[in-house]
Amino acid sequence: MITAALVAAGYLCGSLTWGYLLVRIFRGEDVRTKGSGNVGATNVWRVYGPKLGLPAALLDVAKGFAPAFAATVVVGHGSGVLAGGAAMLGHWRPLFLGFRRGGKMVATAGGAFLGVAPLVGVTGAGVWIVVFALTRYASVASISAAASLGLWAWLFGYPWPVIAFGGAAGVGVAFLHRANLARLWRGEENRFELRRRNRGEPGSAVEPS
Repeated sequence: MITAALVAAGYLCGSLTWGYLLVRIFRGEDVRTKGSGNVGATNVWRVYGPKLGLPAALLDVAKGFAPAFAATVVVGHGSGVLAGGAAMLGHWRPLFLGFRRGGKMVATAGGAFLGVAPLVGVTGAGVWIVVFALTRYASVASISAAASLGLWAWLFGYPWPVIAFGGAAGVGVAFLHRANLARLWRGEENRFELRRRNRGEPGSAVEPS
């Protein structure tokens, strides 16, 4: 029963679409009508800049971390994995947006791993930073970091639920970035710009990570 309650709490935390909420609160706009139409922090950053993009990213990390950490401490790694996975699912298909498309789970997955397996979460974040610095492709950084999670979990000696969670997260993130992969193959993926473009321009952002 405790695990079930923690998993439900994880999904509800994940369903808090901070990119959508922050833009609605501070700009009175619907981020789904801007840029790529995605509610994730990357699209918020592209369209509105770091003043909204950074807090959106941090809050997306936090909503993965909190349920995963709580479940790991209270029950164990297996429960932490389930709660973290539920938060990721909530971010992808949020209850509060009628189960319509949410974000691509990258920041929430990072938070979940920080809660369940801190060494894996920190190392995965390091992979993201290095790949992004080298390529300026948020999608490539996200896919690379997610793909490495299972390997780091194994190398650091975490139990099999964490290793399996890392593998599943890698597959899930890659699946949600399939359009980005297609654009990369065609040479059409845009590199991320730290300074925002003109807000609301059609096509001002590609599909975010």
